[in-house]
Amino acid sequence: MIPFSDFGGNGQALHFLHANGYPPACYQELMDMLAGTQHVSAMHLRPLWPAAKPEEIGSWHPLSDDLLQFIQQQNLAPLIAVGHSIGAIVSLRAAMSNPGLFRALILIDPVLFTPSYITGYGLMRRMGLADRTHPLIAGALKRRRHFDNPEALFKAYRRKDIFRYFSDQALRNYITGILRPREAGGYELAYSPEWEARIYHTGIWNDMDLWRKLPRLKLPTLIIRGAETDTFLAGSAMRINRIRPQTSIVTLEKSTHLVPLEKPFETFTTIRDFLKENL
Repeated sequence: MIPFSDFGGNGQALHFLHANGYPPACYQELMDMLAGTQHVSAMHLRPLWPAAKPEEIGSWHPLSDDLLQFIQQQNLAPLIAVGHSIGAIVSLRAAMSNPGLFRALILIDPVLFTPSYITGYGLMRRMGLADRTHPLIAGALKRRRHFDNPEALFKAYRRKDIFRYFSDQALRNYITGILRPREAGGYELAYSPEWEARIYHTGIWNDMDLWRKLPRLKLPTLIIRGAETDTFLAGSAMRINRIRPQTSIVTLEKSTHLVPLEKPFETFTTIRDFLKENL
């Protein structure tokens, strides 16, 4: 059985799929709010499976197959699918493959680049240059793995610019989510740097199928993006507006690619209002 987190709640089934390096517990504030109106579950991506190996995947496509299998295992269909970053792409591709399992799609700052970017990145990958130019792979592999205690990590992370829009509670939830106890004492990353780098390495290059299928997608779809995102850029948003104008795209101010952690209440109310209007 595929591992998952159950955040409880009543109502329609809502499934949340997390970002690379951000286990479901990192999103506790948003999950608690969503559980006030839906029953919320969150499948764990393969990097959080006990026996999974990074070399098992060469693209993100198998992760969508995992999600479809999970939905059937847990008898969740039809469900509301919410995904952040890679979780949004995995959910989108799964819905394109089997739309009957879904009620609606909410994509939070999806890793969806324009066709020209995908083509260029694919060329770089074939030339063996993608890993050198990807801004996140080297940093993932250098990431510190072991920690003495969460409070010391909180104090260190509180000074980092990447967390500038996190409340103290959001930052503590993030730290709780990324750590697990070590048998030798202290804590370690629950999401290994090798898996994090593998996800970066295998993404983007073969995503043209998403653009080909997007105009035929019939599900109510909402995209939430951060105003300062470096991922779901304005070019992608404009292209979606042109080829699928019924898609709702909402930009939240003072937020980045990590918008569901930075603006959990605003993310929740945007999702709530969209679902009220469309379901």
